Amino acid sequence: MESYLTSVIKQFEYYKSLGDKTFGQLTVEELKKEFTKDSNSINIIVKHLVGNMLSRWTNFLTEDGEKTWRHRDLEFKDTYTTKEDLIKNWNKGWACLLETIKGLSENDLERIIYIRNQGHTVTEAINRQLAHYAYHVGQIVFLGKLTKGSNWISLSIPKGDSVQYNKNKFSKDKERRHFTDDL
Repeated sequence: MESYLTSVIKQFEYYKSLGDKTFGQLTVEELKKEFTKDSNSINIIVKHLVGNMLSRWTNFLTEDGEKTWRHRDLEFKDTYTTKEDLIKNWNKGWACLLETIKGLSENDLERIIYIRNQGHTVTEAINRQLAHYAYHVGQIVFLGKLTKGSNWISLSIPKGDSVQYNKNKFSKDKERRHFTDDL
């Protein structure tokens, strides 16, 4: 189970990096872009993720993950005025999450924590949030790609490069490593 904690930290860091790389390609105006009425801009998705992270990971083992001070509905109103404001808050949410997980031990994984009074093992709660954040980071990346069009710089294997990518991977010796180690 120790490898689980190491792996999940790398997984969360990977999703953070996808957001970071997306923000790096966009202007503040592009981060605010809503494609249709009542859709969420990247700014709004980030605000929601930050609210969720701070609520879920603050006092993770001792308090319900849905804090009384969280105002979820307000997360869907864009109040970020600068790219720097978005990035500062994004980093604050991830720091809360990563510091909490890095402070866990294998013995914590079967402990019960609560989210809206629903009991989860720590492992289940981590998996729940990993899936939730991957879902929203995927939205962020997709919106970034839609916004930039042909100017988008791929965050994975660019179209048409799979053969060369695989050739490079298979030229290396077999060994146990996390897929993010090469990124």
